[in-house]
Amino acid sequence: MKVIEVKRSIFENNDKDAASLREQLKGEKTFLLNLMSSPGSGKTSTLVPTVNELLKDYRVGVMEADIDSDVDAWTIADRTKAKVVQLHTGGMCHLDADMTRQGLKELGTEDVDIAILENVGNLVCPAEFDTGAVKNAMILSVPEGHDKPLKYPLIFTVCDALIINKIDVLPYFDFDMDKVKEYAWKRNPNLKIFPISAKTGEGMEAWYSWLKEEADKWMK
Repeated sequence: MKVIEVKRSIFENNDKDAASLREQLKGEKTFLLNLMSSPGSGKTSTLVPTVNELLKDYRVGVMEADIDSDVDAWTIADRTKAKVVQLHTGGMCHLDADMTRQGLKELGTEDVDIAILENVGNLVCPAEFDTGAVKNAMILSVPEGHDKPLKYPLIFTVCDALIINKIDVLPYFDFDMDKVKEYAWKRNPNLKIFPISAKTGEGMEAWYSWLKEEADKWMK
C-alpha cells in the first residue's frame, strides 16, 4: 500500500470564503474592520470613542467576539448608539470568514456603513484566519513591551494599522517607541502606526482620519 502525502493549505477554503465575503461587502458598500489584540490592551476602551466619532457621519455596527461572556458587547451598547451583536466562538480562539458572515447577517448590513469586528483576544490565532475584513488593525499596549513584533510576527504582517495604546503610562514602563516601530516596519513596511491614549484621547484624531479615509475609499 502506498501512502501519498497531499499538501494543501488548511486555510484554502477559508481564504476563498473570505474573498467572496469581501466581494459581497463591496457590492453592499459596507466597510468591515477586523480589530485584534491581546486581552487587556484596550480594544473596547479604544472602540468606544472610535465608534462615537464614526457615528457622526456613518451608520456603525459592532460585532463582539468572545469565547464566553457578553461584557464587552454591553459596554459598547451602553456607551454608544451603535448596533451591537455578541458572537460566542464555542471555545475557539479566533473567528474565520464563515463565522464573520454569520455575525454580519445578525448585524444586518443593509443599514450599516462601517462594521467593526472585535476579534477574540490573543496575538496568534486571529492573525491566521482571514475574516473577510477590508482592513485589519491591531492594538499593542505599552505595558506589553516593545518586543512583540519580534515574538508574534504574523499579526504585524497581516495588519494594515497598528495602534499603540496607553502612551499615557510611557514614563512608568521600559517601552521604546522607536524600537517597536523599527521592529513592526521590519515585518510590514506599509504598516500605519498610531500611538494613542484611549484614556486621555491623545493621538486619536490621526487614527480616526485614517479609518474614515479607508472607509470612504471602499464605499465609493
